[in-house]
Amino acid sequence: MTLVEALRPGLDRAVPALVLRLDPNAFHHGTLAVIRSLGRAGVEVHALLAGPADPCARSRYLHRQHAWTAEPGDPGELLADLAAVGDRIGRRCLLVPVDDACALLVAEHAGELADRFLLPPQQPAVPRRLADKAALAALCDELGVAHPEQRLPRSPDEVAEAVRSLGLPVVAKWSRPWLLPPSSGLRSTRLLGSPAEAAALFAQTPVAGSQLLLQHRLPATPAGDWFFQGYLDGSDRWLAGGTGCKERAHPVEAGQTTLGRWLPNPAVQALALRLAASVGYRGILDLDFRYDPDTGEYHLLDFNPRLGAQFRVFVDRQGLDVVRALHLDLTGRQVPPWRPRLGRAVVVENIDVLSAVQNWRDGRLDLAGWRRSLRGVQERAWLAADDLRPFAAMAACSLRQRVRRLRRSRL
Repeated sequence: MTLVEALRPGLDRAVPALVLRLDPNAFHHGTLAVIRSLGRAGVEVHALLAGPADPCARSRYLHRQHAWTAEPGDPGELLADLAAVGDRIGRRCLLVPVDDACALLVAEHAGELADRFLLPPQQPAVPRRLADKAALAALCDELGVAHPEQRLPRSPDEVAEAVRSLGLPVVAKWSRPWLLPPSSGLRSTRLLGSPAEAAALFAQTPVAGSQLLLQHRLPATPAGDWFFQGYLDGSDRWLAGGTGCKERAHPVEAGQTTLGRWLPNPAVQALALRLAASVGYRGILDLDFRYDPDTGEYHLLDFNPRLGAQFRVFVDRQGLDVVRALHLDLTGRQVPPWRPRLGRAVVVENIDVLSAVQNWRDGRLDLAGWRRSLRGVQERAWLAADDLRPFAAMAACSLRQRVRRLRRSRL
């Protein structure tokens, strides 16, 4: 992207931004994408992060990193931290939460934050209803939206019955993933291959902090996994975003997008916007769908009431993305008409290689197919010629983690 493209449309550089994340994951590439997107446009970007050695903090486009002092489960202390950071910045600034916990905190305490921060006019209860996997299924039932069959087992016997009913492998999700303790080692979503695995995971319920949800696994099909990201303003207008095909994920079939491509899918877009309108959602949103070839329907898998890490798939012909649209809109500037750049792809290089290797082992990918899959990749999550330090820091952090795991395995 040229400098002219990066600075167009013109954002209000007098209004800084604060990227907000409680998740201690040092490899959260969405955080870095926000920093680069706004920083390249001349906006002063701050970040309030959980980890002191976060590779994202090495970006040349980050003005200053701030650290949480509060415990994640204490809203009062978290709000005090936010207020202190806002006072240090010294100007009313844009808030950009990039994980569920921060999105819920911001939405449910918007009134207390409004003096220091710019926020979309969100209904406080809406994000929690969408982020809770069990509540989302109930909403889908109300609206007649397809979603995978699922169970909320309350006992080991119900776990066994759910596995028998849903079939193996079965998808396991924690209904409120933002409550997972970082030290637990539990993932928000897993693909389970046996009743014993399901029983063992259910036993972790007291640690996880929410219910275990077991879900029928829809069969994976070529070009069957889709996501939608968009920005809806205060009058319910869709201003930016689009539909993307999830070409690879890690873990395979039950993980985050590692290679995503901007492709048109009117059915998915219409369904996503209908869901958002039904609850009066405002702001940035990220939804995941899987196509069911047996019924010809797209099933909703997740509705994330926040920015998705892969949002840079959707950068239009004038350099606009959903984060820049948010900044323009909330600072009172006109968001220009959206100009799609179909075929644009983004790869998360550090974990896409793991997904590619697994697909190769499973016989779903060969060398020629891998090369073809990378056509149209116009951006990498970590490696950028104008901002090399985050990639180096990420690589060093990955190496340290692997050395620690190797040492533990030898004990």
